[in-house]
Formats: sequence, C-alpha cells, structure tokens
Amino acid sequence: MVKILVVDDDKKILALINRSLQFEGYEVLLADSGEEGLKIAEIQKPDLVILDILMPGMDGWELCRQLRAISDVPILFLTAKDDVSDRVRGLDLGADDYLIKPFALEELLARIRSHLRRLKIEETDAHTLVYADVVIDHITREVRRGNRTILLTAKEYELLTLFIKHPKQVLTKDTILDRIWGPYFKVESNVLEVYVGMLRQKLEDGGEKRLLQTVRGIGYVLKE
Repeated sequence: MVKILVVDDDKKILALINRSLQFEGYEVLLADSGEEGLKIAEIQKPDLVILDILMPGMDGWELCRQLRAISDVPILFLTAKDDVSDRVRGLDLGADDYLIKPFALEELLARIRSHLRRLKIEETDAHTLVYADVVIDHITREVRRGNRTILLTAKEYELLTLFIKHPKQVLTKDTILDRIWGPYFKVESNVLEVYVGMLRQKLEDGGEKRLLQTVRGIGYVLKE
C-alpha cells in the first residue's frame, strides 16, 4: 500500500486530508510538526510527502531540505504562502510541487496520482542513463560528463533525465513543463528558460560542446 506522510500543524487540515487519502486507499502518516515529520519519514519511508511551510519549530523549508538530503521522495508543499519567490524557493529546495491553500481536494488527489505515476515509471528504468559523454546514475544521483562530476539541483536533474530519456527528440515547452512541474503547477513564463540556461552552464562548464539545443519557437532537443 502506498504510504503518504502529511505534515501540518493545522489539525483540521490533517483530519480532512487523512479522511480523503484513506478513502482513496492510501496509508496515511500524520505529523503536526516538522520534527515529528522528519522522524516518521526516517522510520516509515513514505512514498510521498505533503507538507506545510508555516509551522512552529522546524518549518516546512527546513523539513524539505532535510528530507531531500536523505531521500528522493516526492515532496508537495501545501501552503498559504503564494508569492512567486516562495514557490521558487520551494522548488530550489527540492520540492516537486506546490499547491496553495485553500485548495480543491480533487486537484490535490490528481497531483498525488501524477507524482506516483512518475515515480513508478522512474523505478522501472535502468539505473544508468547515457548520452554522448554524459552519464546519470539513478542510484547515487551522480551526474558525470567525461571525467567531470556535475552537481545539479533537483529540477536540473529531472530536466537532464527527461532529455536523456528522449535523445534527438524535440520536446515542446509545454511537454517539458508538464513532465517536470506537473500539469497543475503554475510557473512563471520564463522559468523553463532559466533552468535550461543553468543546466547548460553546468554541462558546458569544462569547455565541452553544447548538447542541449534550442529549437526556436518550439522547445529543446538533446543532440550532438
């Protein structure tokens, strides 16, 4: 049974999500503080984590950072903080999604299903992906280009993985946004260009030739 950890200091939110997720057949783990959520995550190894940001003690930012240091579990922020800077900060910390309160249960459930499907697909993939001189090891999450190790953020890692799984295939901007940020996540118009730029810089930092090409007006393609 799929285990979902929900961390929120609002008892009503916990009760509402608990009932809804149990009705959908999920095993639900509940925590009303960041500290408790981290302990449960370390012991129970949930398949997905839903967490609030504004909590006393360890807040959601810090919990996300610590969870990402020990696990690749999908993390979905469920919070009243709706500034663009907050959403960007959450993604940079390694979160996979960001839903604003008040929220529709149907949308939350749809996002959960989307992330679990994506996780299932990744688990069936070979643990090593290779294109040209770029190698991704899914077990260690190590990325190398030639003899050089490349340190990527969570989203940069997902982007590179997506491109290497579809080499020489032109991926539209909408397709990439849907696969990496999810169909329901509202992103700024230039967020993809920013992340592609950062990924390119890291891939070419040793003077290597460009692999990630722009297809003007359409999207991007990974090719030599």
